[in-house]
Amino acid sequence: MHIDLRQLRHLIALAEHRSFVAAAVAVNLSQSAFSRSIQALEHSVGCQLVDRGRKDLPPTKQGQVVLEHARRLVSGARQLSNEISQFNGLEAGELRFGCGPAPASWLVPSAVGSFIGRYPKARVHFHVDDWHSLSKRLLSEEFEFFVADTRQFEADPDYHTHRLRPRKWHFCCRAGHPLAQQDRVTAEQLLSYPLAATLRPPNLRKVLADLSGRPDFAPNVECESSYALLSVVLRSDAIGISGTYSDAVQNAGGELVRLRIEGLDEQREELFTRYGIVSRAGYRLSPLAEAMIEEIKLVDGRDEVGKTYEIHNLAV
Repeated sequence: MHIDLRQLRHLIALAEHRSFVAAAVAVNLSQSAFSRSIQALEHSVGCQLVDRGRKDLPPTKQGQVVLEHARRLVSGARQLSNEISQFNGLEAGELRFGCGPAPASWLVPSAVGSFIGRYPKARVHFHVDDWHSLSKRLLSEEFEFFVADTRQFEADPDYHTHRLRPRKWHFCCRAGHPLAQQDRVTAEQLLSYPLAATLRPPNLRKVLADLSGRPDFAPNVECESSYALLSVVLRSDAIGISGTYSDAVQNAGGELVRLRIEGLDEQREELFTRYGIVSRAGYRLSPLAEAMIEEIKLVDGRDEVGKTYEIHNLAV
């Protein structure tokens, strides 16, 4: 059986775009040439890989197997080429990693900014998503590591984790909000207003539900972008949640007020982040990945983090 990496890349593109036309455009081929490439791959493996009878063109059972191997082989070939380039000269090469929404609001951009100053010829791709999606992409070898909540990985021997400094979460509202002038608010008062947040850390939702006497609740507005969520908070009576180190807080220009919740211990573990760097155990990281991780650790260790971006009129 002859396996052509180029044909495997085309199969991956078809699985992602679910359209021969869109996939052909994505790989810069004519539709006829793209179709011939998929047909040639099917001929090589001796079976149909795509169900052409369905509009969304899902892979067949055999196609799913080939697709899983294709992703690993294409990723491995890219990593091989990339690592050789890096060993020949660290300034060259490509780095792919992921991060959660909160690290993407300050820590990772700061580290990337310093990193590209040291390695201006390097190409950096970082993808922002939730920890579950990031772990899938790590396992499929699309990423070398990611920065996100580590709770699900710390006890798993298949992963290596490096904990970053815990940072505190705060509930906040706009300066003109009805609750803004109160020294403390109850959880019930807090939840009487719309909540614009994807609650993190994970157990904080349960803590608020218990304090308010509710069995559970859900945010009114959910999003993976802290900038978008705080923009909603600044334009409404919605309550938000943010770390005071976030660039989104700084860019709010002093228009956010932190809310102190009655009965909520300020030192509870649920009020602090548990972020870290996650990679696969037993897998060697490329020189660029190691250099980026060191940069993230350096930025994370700076004393001024968490002090520079204070929410209006309340000490951190």
